[in-house]
Amino acid sequence: MEEQKDYYQLEKNILLLKQEIDEVRASEPPDRRERISRLREQIALEWEGLKPNLTSLNIVQIARHPQRPYTLDYLEYLTDDFLEFHGDRRAGDDPAIVAGFGFYRRRTVAFIGHQKGRTTRDRIARNFGQPNPEGYRKALRIMKLAEKFGFPIVTMIDTPGAYPGIQAEERGQAEAIAFNLKEIAKLKVPVVNIVIGEGGSGGALAVGVGDAILILENSFYSVISPEGCAAILWKDQGAIAQAAENLKFLPHNLLEFGIVDKIIPEPPGGAHLDYDVIFKNVDKQLNQTLKRLEQKTPEKRIEERYLKFRKIGIFQEK
Repeated sequence: MEEQKDYYQLEKNILLLKQEIDEVRASEPPDRRERISRLREQIALEWEGLKPNLTSLNIVQIARHPQRPYTLDYLEYLTDDFLEFHGDRRAGDDPAIVAGFGFYRRRTVAFIGHQKGRTTRDRIARNFGQPNPEGYRKALRIMKLAEKFGFPIVTMIDTPGAYPGIQAEERGQAEAIAFNLKEIAKLKVPVVNIVIGEGGSGGALAVGVGDAILILENSFYSVISPEGCAAILWKDQGAIAQAAENLKFLPHNLLEFGIVDKIIPEPPGGAHLDYDVIFKNVDKQLNQTLKRLEQKTPEKRIEERYLKFRKIGIFQEK
């Protein structure tokens, strides 16, 4: 089997250039703008040489990059006065799901998203972005509240999957996910889903039903992780790269299959290298999508949402 090169090794030169940019910004020399511009051009050249040789597993590694912006990073840029809500009003709160309301472009929007955590302590507290049933019930509670007041809903997907622990199953993990699918499909307000990192299985789908699905250029959306697929089909963790290739879960595949509606471009090297660029790109596409959806009647949106998901998985053999 051909050796799989780790993306974190491949991006070393790009990271060195990014470090130089950070140093220039911190020192604030007179020619700061010109030097940053030249360094960005060098990053773009490095990326052009690297990108054609990236494998599906390399894209998975970029989607999971520890410095990639998470839901709270996007909310800090996109919203004013974001107010987070806690608890599902049944059992407790789940920090793996962030949910609340904020002002986005002068209108109130409900934002819901997975949050993995940046530090080791935070990752453990947020269960590495793997929600329990309480997280999905909290998400639906906020969605229903948004529908009551006519607020659009935006979800940000970035999870390896729903938490597979015994206690989560005892508290109704499968039921919580299934109930969300049914209820979100009937919401009368616009619902936009954005895959900002990894979209894993039912853990992503439980907040991933909407009128439009947007996906970042170096993200993926899949029924199973490549590790899980390799374990089940090949019974060999050495087959992860092969599984990633065969799953066809990258943005261009998903667009071709009609699963996603728009691919949001990332800066050279990935979203983690330039937060400002990716925030602006997400803002632009989200604003355009919400404007388009708000022009439709609730009945039209619900009908198109149903048909969109009904046709997923339909194929024809030649």
